[in-house]
Amino acid sequence: MSAIVTSLHQLAVLDDVAAASERAREACTALRWHEGLRRRTPEAAAESRVRGAWASAELDGARSTATIVRDLMRGARERATEPDPTERIIHGAMAATAETEHLRSMIGSAPGQVLARLHTVAAAELVTDRDELGRPRRDGETCRELSDLGPAPEGAELQQRLAGIIEIIAAADQAPALVVAAVVHAEIAAVRPFTVGNGLVARAVERLLVQSTGLDPTGVAVPEVGHGAEGGPAYLGSLTGYTQGGTDGVRLWLRHCGDAVVAAAEEGQRVADSVRAGRFV
Repeated sequence: MSAIVTSLHQLAVLDDVAAASERAREACTALRWHEGLRRRTPEAAAESRVRGAWASAELDGARSTATIVRDLMRGARERATEPDPTERIIHGAMAATAETEHLRSMIGSAPGQVLARLHTVAAAELVTDRDELGRPRRDGETCRELSDLGPAPEGAELQQRLAGIIEIIAAADQAPALVVAAVVHAEIAAVRPFTVGNGLVARAVERLLVQSTGLDPTGVAVPEVGHGAEGGPAYLGSLTGYTQGGTDGVRLWLRHCGDAVVAAAEEGQRVADSVRAGRFV
């Protein structure tokens, strides 16, 4: 067992983290047996991606509605020919969340490729130079996102931390699902390996891990909604705790993620209810 996997297990057995993991597992198990998913799971998972894209964009400050995002993702609403910054973030959130449908089978075997692909689609309208897409920041390239988390690492430190993220993802089946998903999300946000679009990528990767580890095999839970359930400041505050609050801050983030998965599964229940009723609200 690698040192990183050992560290994940040590976090998982902390009383409050173990309790958060159990609550998350129970909520996702209840979702799995929802009657609305018996024959219509793909439809519900598609709606989960709609709500996930909307919520992910909101967490990056791009306000809209799930209805607008649903219409855009289904082609029922035309995109602006010259989108403003808010629209660009929404488009990036939609692209990254939609792409998770195609990357689930790759996340464990080719995590580096998955990160590159998610960034390529998420930041396609956000970068100033398309050469920035799908690759880590180079020496001299900075990232101004998530500045409350502290300075983003550069150079050798960035490469080392990114290698650690990839190692955790590759070993996701060797450690508790909630802890893996939470730590990967926080590490991507903390390291900010790309010039822009890191939050969108972090949340898309967590969505993939929640599904691929078996925590929510239906793909109907909406982790992005879960993270925003208590508001954007609570999400950012918990992330800041992870980066700056020592062990207590890490535990705060892990508890937040446990609560977020419970809220994600509850949103999934509402998705399944809507599928069964034949209309989305």
